[in-house]
Amino acid sequence: MRPARPHRAAEAAVAVLLLALGTACGSRLPESDFEHDDRTGTPARSSGAPIPVGIVTSATSPVGGNTFTGPRDGAKAYFDRLNARGGIDGRPVEVHECDDGGSGVGDNTCVRKLIDEDKVVALVATTALDYAGASRVSDARVPDIGGQPIGAAYDTWPHLYGIYGSLAPRNGTPGWDGKLYGGTEVYRYFKREQGARTAAVVSYNQASSAAYARLVEQGLKAEGYKVVTEQVDFALPNFRAAAADLKEQGADLVFDAIDTHGNAQLCKAMDEVGAKVIAKVTNVQNWTSTVPEDYKDAPRCRNALWATGSSRNFDDTDNAAVREFRDATKGLKTHSQWQLEGWAAAMWFTDAARSCAGEGVTRACVDGYMNRSENYTADGLLVPVVFQRLPEPPKTRRTCLSVARWRDGRGWVSQGDMNATCFDVPQLGYEP
Repeated sequence: MRPARPHRAAEAAVAVLLLALGTACGSRLPESDFEHDDRTGTPARSSGAPIPVGIVTSATSPVGGNTFTGPRDGAKAYFDRLNARGGIDGRPVEVHECDDGGSGVGDNTCVRKLIDEDKVVALVATTALDYAGASRVSDARVPDIGGQPIGAAYDTWPHLYGIYGSLAPRNGTPGWDGKLYGGTEVYRYFKREQGARTAAVVSYNQASSAAYARLVEQGLKAEGYKVVTEQVDFALPNFRAAAADLKEQGADLVFDAIDTHGNAQLCKAMDEVGAKVIAKVTNVQNWTSTVPEDYKDAPRCRNALWATGSSRNFDDTDNAAVREFRDATKGLKTHSQWQLEGWAAAMWFTDAARSCAGEGVTRACVDGYMNRSENYTADGLLVPVVFQRLPEPPKTRRTCLSVARWRDGRGWVSQGDMNATCFDVPQLGYEP
């Protein structure tokens, strides 16, 4: 679950990118491992000494280079600017990076090195394909701040604080007795604000893709949509046939359970058959500045792309916090929403560390700040984030979302205020 916007199925589309690849959360620890309370934490360093933090990223992975590097790049940009301005009470932040290669073995190796050898105070902006070391991070009571919830780890273990928050007990079991819950706010938005009534869901004939498509279909039906399902062959996809059928069925919206390349091919096919929709909906992981290149062969569909998330549009440069992010990252070749969320994660750690001025920047102090976090916004870059441990999942919840649509020549254009685009929606259960 996520706070003001719980972990919804529509944001889980990153799992589709991985296709047959699974994610692991590590083995469950005995309950006794969570009962001790070592308030000493990492020893405070002398004045002026660097504050070590770790960033674990699947920079190289089976799904391709640069797929997961956005949060890392955003966090590093924040720390570079912070250090240029004097660091935290005169102490620079020393970033220790580790590429886990997208494997569970590599992730455990990274976690062991950062915790035991580099003695990091916290992990920041973790973006791991297989976060197998999550249980070790939790057992060491190292706060993991602002990580991307690609798997279920951030709804499973204490001391892990995902970028979108959590309402789950986090006692070593995912969610509530193995089930996660997500809201239908994305579908409610397009129905209420854009007048959509018929939605197509396109997937591969592959287990992970088909499973995600069923989740999307479940949410759409809960919101009263007529749902058109289109499944294409994973090895030899016929996107043109799928596009022709969704046109024939009169689809207003198109959701997908396919990868980025497949999306570009689907959009091209939609243009070729003349399929016009209110929105071709994507997610935060594909909310990037590379749209013109990715969808170069589909101008009509490209300009029907919409993205939803829970952070302020990185192209919204009228906002002062976004302008600072963009100024600090102007040297990057591309920009993305994940970079902005990595920047917000680094800001979150910094705020936590500054709160520790009296007792020293220790793991325990930073973790205490994170555990008390309520309605954190990273200077307005995030929909308010909270962490609670509810014994039962809520049946309904008021959730807010950030919405943007692509416009050639303008980039991603925000659609309303993300803190006012809110809906009371049901929470639907699913197994991660």
